Amino acid sequence: MTDASERALRVGHVLVPPGELEWRFSGSGGPGGQHANTANTRVELRFDIAASSTIGPRQRTRLLEKLGPVVRVVASDERSQLRNRELALTRLETRIAEALRIERPRRATRPTLGSSERRLESKRRDAQRKRERRAPTEE
Repeated sequence: MTDASERALRVGHVLVPPGELEWRFSGSGGPGGQHANTANTRVELRFDIAASSTIGPRQRTRLLEKLGPVVRVVASDERSQLRNRELALTRLETRIAEALRIERPRRATRPTLGSSERRLESKRRDAQRKRERRAPTEE
């Protein structure tokens, strides 16, 4: 199994070499005894989008709009640094993939006859229920 920090990051058509990823390690906060006090298990992964040489111009523009010049993820969920490295890489991959996703514009459509009838029937039922809740009026 290759170490997460030695693996290239592939997101769609974007391939980020390991040299463009900046890894930082520190101690995780919180309880945990001697292991937590001595092991640097918290992982911070940074990717400088603005300085990257592997991203195309359209993808760079899109990433800069959505994420800014530097994208940063942190993982301190697990007790193992190796597992936190994998989590950080997965989180970075997810953030980049979401930023690169192009949503198709929605085309307006008319409601179907069935949906209109269901909506009106629901309104009639709600109105009837509210009429039944009213106090009886004396005429």
